[in-house]
Amino acid sequence: MKFVISREALLKPLNLVAGVVERRQTLPILSNVLLVLDGKQLSITGTDLEVELVGRAQLDKKPGSDGEVTVPAKKLADICKSLPEGCEIEISQDDQRLIVRSGRSRFTLSTLATTDFPAVEDNPDGTGFSIKQGDLKRLIDRTSFAMAQQDVRYYLNGMLWEIDAGQFRVVATDGHRLAICTLPTTIGSADKAQVILPRKGVMELAKLMMNESEEVQIVIGSNHIRATTTDFTFTSKLVDGKFPDYERVLPRSSNKTVFGSRNDLRQAFSRASILSNEKYRGIRLLLSTGTVQIIANNPEQEEAEETVSVDYEGDSLEIGFNVSYLLDVLSVLSGDTVKISLSDGNSSALLEESVESDSLYVVMPMRL
Repeated sequence: MKFVISREALLKPLNLVAGVVERRQTLPILSNVLLVLDGKQLSITGTDLEVELVGRAQLDKKPGSDGEVTVPAKKLADICKSLPEGCEIEISQDDQRLIVRSGRSRFTLSTLATTDFPAVEDNPDGTGFSIKQGDLKRLIDRTSFAMAQQDVRYYLNGMLWEIDAGQFRVVATDGHRLAICTLPTTIGSADKAQVILPRKGVMELAKLMMNESEEVQIVIGSNHIRATTTDFTFTSKLVDGKFPDYERVLPRSSNKTVFGSRNDLRQAFSRASILSNEKYRGIRLLLSTGTVQIIANNPEQEEAEETVSVDYEGDSLEIGFNVSYLLDVLSVLSGDTVKISLSDGNSSALLEESVESDSLYVVMPMRL
Protein backbone atom coordinates (compact mmCIF):
# COMPACT_ATOMS: atom_id res chain seq x y z
CA MET A 1 0.00 0.00 0.00
CA LYS A 2 1.40 3.39 -1.00
CA PHE A 3 -0.18 6.73 -1.87
CA VAL A 4 0.22 10.52 -1.72
CA ILE A 5 -2.60 12.76 -0.46
CA SER A 6 -2.94 16.39 0.62
CA ARG A 7 -3.11 17.05 4.37
CA GLU A 8 -6.58 18.63 4.17
CA ALA A 9 -8.10 15.78 2.10
CA LEU A 10 -6.87 13.23 4.66
CA LEU A 11 -7.61 15.25 7.79
CA LYS A 12 -11.33 15.84 7.15
CA PRO A 13 -12.44 12.16 7.14
CA LEU A 14 -9.76 11.18 9.67
CA ASN A 15 -11.02 13.69 12.27
CA LEU A 16 -14.61 12.47 11.88
CA VAL A 17 -13.63 8.82 12.21
CA ALA A 18 -11.23 9.41 15.11
CA GLY A 19 -14.21 10.82 17.08
CA VAL A 20 -15.84 7.38 17.07
CA VAL A 21 -12.71 5.57 18.25
CA GLU A 22 -12.50 5.35 22.04
CA ARG A 23 -9.19 6.23 23.70
CA ARG A 24 -9.30 3.48 26.33
CA GLN A 25 -10.12 0.17 24.70
CA THR A 26 -10.15 -3.37 26.00
CA LEU A 27 -9.28 -4.61 22.50
CA PRO A 28 -6.16 -2.92 21.02
CA ILE A 29 -7.58 -3.16 17.47
CA LEU A 30 -10.45 -0.81 18.46
CA SER A 31 -7.95 2.04 19.02
CA ASN A 32 -6.99 1.72 15.34
CA VAL A 33 -8.53 2.92 12.11
CA LEU A 34 -8.68 0.74 9.01
CA LEU A 35 -7.25 2.39 5.88
CA VAL A 36 -8.32 0.81 2.59
CA LEU A 37 -7.07 2.12 -0.76
CA ASP A 38 -8.94 1.15 -3.91
CA GLY A 39 -7.75 3.03 -6.99
CA LYS A 40 -8.13 6.73 -6.19
CA GLN A 41 -10.53 6.24 -3.27
CA LEU A 42 -9.23 5.98 0.26
CA SER A 43 -11.69 4.84 2.92
CA ILE A 44 -10.99 5.23 6.65
CA THR A 45 -13.02 3.13 9.11
CA GLY A 46 -13.30 3.46 12.89
CA THR A 47 -15.55 1.56 15.28
CA ASP A 48 -16.24 0.95 18.98
CA LEU A 49 -18.45 -2.11 18.23
CA GLU A 50 -21.57 0.05 18.78
CA VAL A 51 -20.97 2.78 16.19
CA GLU A 52 -19.00 2.43 12.95
CA LEU A 53 -17.98 5.29 10.69
CA VAL A 54 -16.40 5.06 7.24
CA GLY A 55 -15.00 8.34 5.87
CA ARG A 56 -13.94 8.64 2.24
CA ALA A 57 -11.26 10.76 0.55
CA GLN A 58 -10.18 11.03 -3.07
CA LEU A 59 -6.50 11.03 -3.99
CA ASP A 60 -5.62 14.31 -5.71
CA LYS A 61 -3.06 12.91 -8.14
CA LYS A 62 -2.14 9.53 -9.50
CA PRO A 63 -3.70 6.41 -7.96
CA GLY A 64 -1.53 4.68 -5.39
CA SER A 65 -0.90 0.98 -5.00
CA ASP A 66 -3.96 -0.65 -3.41
CA GLY A 67 -3.94 -2.28 0.01
CA GLU A 68 -5.33 -2.15 3.53
CA VAL A 69 -3.80 -1.57 6.95
CA THR A 70 -4.87 -0.62 10.50
CA VAL A 71 -3.00 2.09 12.46
CA PRO A 72 -3.52 3.93 15.78
CA ALA A 73 -6.25 6.52 15.11
CA LYS A 74 -5.23 9.19 17.59
CA LYS A 75 -1.53 9.12 16.66
CA LEU A 76 -2.23 9.33 12.92
CA ALA A 77 -4.70 12.21 13.44
CA ASP A 78 -2.26 14.09 15.71
CA ILE A 79 0.58 13.67 13.18
CA CYS A 80 -1.58 15.03 10.34
CA LYS A 81 -2.79 17.97 12.47
CA SER A 82 0.76 18.92 13.42
CA LEU A 83 2.05 18.99 9.83
CA PRO A 84 2.03 22.39 8.06
CA GLU A 85 -1.11 23.43 6.16
CA GLY A 86 -1.23 22.63 2.46
CA CYS A 87 1.51 20.00 2.60
CA GLU A 88 1.43 16.63 0.87
CA ILE A 89 1.58 13.42 2.89
CA GLU A 90 3.04 10.20 1.54
CA ILE A 91 1.88 7.03 3.26
CA SER A 92 3.47 3.66 2.57
CA GLN A 93 3.43 0.23 4.16
CA ASP A 94 6.68 -1.45 5.05
CA ASP A 95 6.17 -4.95 6.43
CA GLN A 96 4.45 -4.50 9.85
CA ARG A 97 4.93 -0.72 9.88
CA LEU A 98 3.22 2.27 8.28
CA ILE A 99 5.56 5.08 7.21
CA VAL A 100 4.20 8.62 7.01
CA ARG A 101 6.41 11.17 5.21
CA SER A 102 5.94 14.87 4.58
CA GLY A 103 8.73 17.30 3.68
CA ARG A 104 11.57 16.53 6.07
CA SER A 105 9.35 14.70 8.59
CA ARG A 106 9.12 10.92 8.81
CA PHE A 107 6.98 8.88 11.20
CA THR A 108 6.86 5.11 11.60
CA LEU A 109 3.64 3.70 13.11
CA SER A 110 2.86 0.19 14.30
CA THR A 111 0.05 -1.72 12.58
CA LEU A 112 -2.26 -4.60 13.49
CA ALA A 113 -3.66 -7.31 11.25
CA THR A 114 -6.65 -6.11 9.20
CA THR A 115 -8.31 -9.52 9.65
CA ASP A 116 -8.82 -8.69 13.35
CA PHE A 117 -10.71 -5.48 12.54
CA PRO A 118 -14.40 -5.97 13.45
CA ALA A 119 -16.97 -5.50 10.69
CA VAL A 120 -20.49 -4.29 11.39
CA GLU A 121 -23.49 -5.75 9.54
CA ASP A 122 -23.03 -5.25 5.81
CA ASN A 123 -26.33 -3.96 4.53
CA PRO A 124 -29.17 -3.60 6.99
CA ASP A 125 -32.51 -4.29 5.28
CA GLY A 126 -35.47 -2.23 6.35
CA THR A 127 -37.14 1.13 5.98
CA GLY A 128 -35.14 3.44 3.73
CA PHE A 129 -35.63 7.16 3.11
CA SER A 130 -33.65 10.32 2.41
CA ILE A 131 -33.76 13.58 4.37
CA LYS A 132 -31.92 16.90 4.12
CA GLN A 133 -28.91 17.02 6.45
CA GLY A 134 -30.07 20.38 7.83
CA ASP A 135 -33.47 18.92 8.77
CA LEU A 136 -31.93 15.92 10.54
CA LYS A 137 -29.46 18.15 12.39
CA ARG A 138 -32.34 20.36 13.56
CA LEU A 139 -34.28 17.35 14.86
CA ILE A 140 -31.24 16.14 16.82
CA ASP A 141 -30.12 19.58 18.08
CA ARG A 142 -33.61 20.38 19.37
CA THR A 143 -33.96 17.21 21.43
CA SER A 144 -30.58 15.61 22.23
CA PHE A 145 -30.06 17.62 25.46
CA ALA A 146 -32.94 15.70 27.10
CA MET A 147 -31.34 12.25 26.63
CA ALA A 148 -30.32 10.48 29.83
CA GLN A 149 -26.57 10.03 30.36
CA GLN A 150 -26.02 6.87 32.38
CA ASP A 151 -29.47 5.80 33.46
CA VAL A 152 -30.07 2.20 34.53
CA ARG A 153 -33.11 2.39 32.24
CA TYR A 154 -30.76 1.91 29.30
CA TYR A 155 -33.46 2.73 26.72
CA LEU A 156 -33.46 6.35 28.00
CA ASN A 157 -29.73 6.72 27.14
CA GLY A 158 -30.69 7.33 23.55
CA MET A 159 -33.23 8.90 21.22
CA LEU A 160 -36.46 7.52 19.83
CA TRP A 161 -36.95 7.83 16.07
CA GLU A 162 -40.55 7.34 15.04
CA ILE A 163 -41.71 7.14 11.44
CA ASP A 164 -45.44 7.39 10.97
CA ALA A 165 -47.68 8.30 8.07
CA GLY A 166 -46.55 11.72 6.91
CA GLN A 167 -44.20 12.54 9.78
CA PHE A 168 -40.75 11.79 11.19
CA ARG A 169 -40.54 12.45 14.91
CA VAL A 170 -37.65 12.26 17.38
CA VAL A 171 -38.16 12.07 21.14
CA ALA A 172 -35.70 12.18 24.04
CA THR A 173 -36.33 11.99 27.79
CA ASP A 174 -34.39 11.31 30.98
CA GLY A 175 -37.47 10.80 33.15
CA HIS A 176 -37.50 14.43 34.36
CA ARG A 177 -38.01 16.24 31.07
CA LEU A 178 -39.12 15.38 27.57
CA ALA A 179 -38.24 16.88 24.18
CA ILE A 180 -40.14 16.20 20.95
CA CYS A 181 -39.44 17.52 17.47
CA THR A 182 -41.54 16.56 14.44
CA LEU A 183 -40.83 16.94 10.74
CA PRO A 184 -43.63 16.56 8.17
CA THR A 185 -42.37 14.18 5.52
CA THR A 186 -43.35 12.06 2.59
CA ILE A 187 -41.65 8.92 3.91
CA GLY A 188 -43.98 6.10 3.01
CA SER A 189 -44.24 3.68 5.91
CA ALA A 190 -47.09 1.19 6.00
CA ASP A 191 -47.00 0.83 9.77
CA LYS A 192 -45.51 2.92 12.54
CA ALA A 193 -41.77 2.23 12.93
CA GLN A 194 -39.99 3.00 16.20
CA VAL A 195 -36.27 2.56 16.91
CA ILE A 196 -33.95 3.82 19.67
CA LEU A 197 -30.52 5.17 18.70
CA PRO A 198 -27.83 5.01 21.41
CA ARG A 199 -26.59 8.31 22.82
CA LYS A 200 -23.13 8.07 21.23
CA GLY A 201 -24.64 7.28 17.82
CA VAL A 202 -26.85 10.38 18.03
CA MET A 203 -23.95 12.66 18.97
CA GLU A 204 -21.65 11.34 16.23
CA LEU A 205 -24.39 11.53 13.59
CA ALA A 206 -25.09 15.19 14.48
CA LYS A 207 -21.40 16.04 13.90
CA LEU A 208 -21.59 14.61 10.37
CA MET A 209 -24.47 16.83 9.23
CA MET A 210 -22.26 19.55 7.75
CA ASN A 211 -23.89 20.29 4.37
CA GLU A 212 -27.37 21.46 5.26
CA SER A 213 -28.80 21.40 1.75
CA GLU A 214 -27.45 17.94 0.83
CA GLU A 215 -29.42 14.74 1.35
CA VAL A 216 -28.48 11.88 3.64
CA GLN A 217 -29.77 8.37 2.93
CA ILE A 218 -31.08 6.55 6.01
CA VAL A 219 -31.80 2.82 6.27
CA ILE A 220 -33.34 1.51 9.48
CA GLY A 221 -32.90 -2.25 9.92
CA SER A 222 -33.93 -4.55 12.74
CA ASN A 223 -30.68 -4.13 14.71
CA HIS A 224 -28.81 -1.34 12.94
CA ILE A 225 -29.32 2.08 11.41
CA ARG A 226 -27.20 3.33 8.53
CA ALA A 227 -26.75 6.88 7.22
CA THR A 228 -24.89 7.45 3.94
CA THR A 229 -23.70 10.60 2.15
CA THR A 230 -21.03 11.09 -0.50
CA ASP A 231 -18.37 11.59 2.19
CA PHE A 232 -19.18 8.94 4.78
CA THR A 233 -21.19 5.88 5.82
CA PHE A 234 -22.34 5.82 9.44
CA THR A 235 -23.70 2.63 11.04
CA SER A 236 -24.95 2.29 14.60
CA LYS A 237 -26.45 -0.52 16.60
CA LEU A 238 -29.95 0.15 17.89
CA VAL A 239 -30.91 -0.05 21.57
CA ASP A 240 -32.97 -3.15 22.24
CA GLY A 241 -35.71 -1.91 24.55
CA LYS A 242 -39.15 -0.35 24.73
CA PHE A 243 -39.30 3.43 24.87
CA PRO A 244 -41.91 4.84 27.30
CA ASP A 245 -45.24 6.00 25.88
CA TYR A 246 -44.37 9.69 25.64
CA GLU A 247 -47.91 10.67 24.52
CA ARG A 248 -49.15 9.94 28.06
CA VAL A 249 -46.70 12.45 29.54
CA LEU A 250 -47.92 15.43 27.50
CA PRO A 251 -50.03 17.69 29.74
CA ARG A 252 -53.57 17.76 28.34
CA SER A 253 -55.51 19.80 30.88
CA SER A 254 -53.39 22.93 31.27
CA ASN A 255 -55.60 25.89 32.18
CA LYS A 256 -52.93 28.54 32.81
CA THR A 257 -51.04 29.92 29.83
CA VAL A 258 -48.08 32.26 30.23
CA PHE A 259 -46.44 34.20 27.38
CA GLY A 260 -43.08 35.77 28.18
CA SER A 261 -39.95 37.10 26.53
CA ARG A 262 -37.69 34.11 25.98
CA ASN A 263 -34.55 36.19 26.45
CA ASP A 264 -35.75 37.97 29.61
CA LEU A 265 -36.80 34.70 31.23
CA ARG A 266 -33.57 32.98 30.23
CA GLN A 267 -31.43 35.75 31.71
CA ALA A 268 -33.51 35.86 34.91
CA PHE A 269 -33.29 32.07 35.35
CA SER A 270 -29.58 32.19 34.67
CA ARG A 271 -28.99 34.89 37.31
CA ALA A 272 -31.22 33.19 39.88
CA SER A 273 -29.50 29.85 39.34
CA ILE A 274 -26.23 31.29 40.76
CA LEU A 275 -27.70 31.03 44.26
CA SER A 276 -29.69 27.83 43.79
CA ASN A 277 -28.71 24.59 45.53
CA GLU A 278 -25.71 23.31 43.57
CA LYS A 279 -26.90 19.72 43.72
CA TYR A 280 -30.65 20.00 43.16
CA ARG A 281 -30.74 23.31 41.22
CA GLY A 282 -34.26 24.09 42.45
CA ILE A 283 -36.02 27.45 41.92
CA ARG A 284 -39.55 28.59 42.84
CA LEU A 285 -41.83 30.39 40.41
CA LEU A 286 -44.58 32.59 41.89
CA LEU A 287 -47.01 33.39 39.12
CA SER A 288 -49.54 36.22 39.40
CA THR A 289 -51.34 38.49 36.93
CA GLY A 290 -48.75 40.20 34.74
CA THR A 291 -45.60 38.95 36.49
CA VAL A 292 -43.64 35.89 37.47
CA GLN A 293 -41.35 36.01 40.48
CA ILE A 294 -38.33 33.68 40.44
CA ILE A 295 -36.81 32.76 43.81
CA ALA A 296 -33.73 30.63 44.45
CA ASN A 297 -32.02 29.86 47.73
CA ASN A 298 -29.33 27.50 48.97
CA PRO A 299 -28.21 25.81 52.23
CA GLU A 300 -26.05 28.85 53.08
CA GLN A 301 -29.29 30.89 53.47
CA GLU A 302 -28.44 33.00 50.41
CA GLU A 303 -31.30 34.07 48.18
CA ALA A 304 -31.83 35.41 44.68
CA GLU A 305 -35.06 37.06 43.58
CA GLU A 306 -36.05 38.11 40.06
CA THR A 307 -39.30 39.57 38.76
CA VAL A 308 -40.16 39.30 35.06
CA SER A 309 -43.18 40.82 33.29
CA VAL A 310 -45.26 38.20 31.47
CA ASP A 311 -48.57 38.06 29.66
CA TYR A 312 -50.75 36.13 32.14
CA GLU A 313 -54.16 36.58 33.66
CA GLY A 314 -55.58 34.15 36.17
CA ASP A 315 -55.13 32.63 39.61
CA SER A 316 -51.76 32.88 41.31
CA LEU A 317 -49.62 29.73 41.36
CA GLU A 318 -46.45 28.56 43.07
CA ILE A 319 -44.39 25.82 41.43
CA GLY A 320 -40.80 24.56 41.68
CA PHE A 321 -38.48 23.47 38.85
CA ASN A 322 -34.92 22.41 38.25
CA VAL A 323 -33.55 25.61 36.69
CA SER A 324 -31.08 23.73 34.47
CA TYR A 325 -33.97 21.99 32.69
CA LEU A 326 -35.73 25.29 31.99
CA LEU A 327 -32.51 26.90 30.73
CA ASP A 328 -31.83 23.96 28.40
CA VAL A 329 -35.25 24.36 26.79
CA LEU A 330 -35.03 28.16 26.48
CA SER A 331 -31.61 27.75 24.81
CA VAL A 332 -32.90 25.56 21.97
CA LEU A 333 -36.18 27.40 21.38
CA SER A 334 -36.11 30.21 18.84
CA GLY A 335 -38.34 33.26 18.50
CA ASP A 336 -38.78 36.14 20.94
CA THR A 337 -41.71 34.76 22.91
CA VAL A 338 -42.11 31.48 24.75
CA LYS A 339 -45.45 29.90 25.70
CA ILE A 340 -45.62 28.01 29.01
CA SER A 341 -48.74 25.98 29.85
CA LEU A 342 -49.38 25.01 33.49
CA SER A 343 -52.26 23.60 35.52
CA ASP A 344 -51.20 23.39 39.20
CA GLY A 345 -48.13 23.17 41.44
CA ASN A 346 -47.79 19.39 41.03
CA SER A 347 -48.22 19.10 37.28
CA SER A 348 -45.67 19.26 34.48
CA ALA A 349 -45.13 22.41 32.44
CA LEU A 350 -45.40 22.39 28.65
CA LEU A 351 -43.02 24.80 26.90
CA GLU A 352 -43.17 25.71 23.22
CA GLU A 353 -42.68 28.63 20.85
CA SER A 354 -45.57 31.09 20.82
CA VAL A 355 -46.23 30.54 17.11
CA GLU A 356 -46.91 27.14 15.49
CA SER A 357 -43.76 25.12 16.04
CA ASP A 358 -42.34 21.67 15.38
CA SER A 359 -41.04 21.26 18.95
CA LEU A 360 -42.63 20.52 22.34
CA TYR A 361 -40.95 20.33 25.74
CA VAL A 362 -42.27 18.97 29.03
CA VAL A 363 -40.53 19.68 32.34
CA MET A 364 -41.60 17.95 35.56
CA PRO A 365 -41.98 20.09 38.69
CA MET A 366 -39.82 19.78 41.82
CA ARG A 367 -40.97 19.67 45.40
CA LEU A 368 -39.11 22.42 47.26
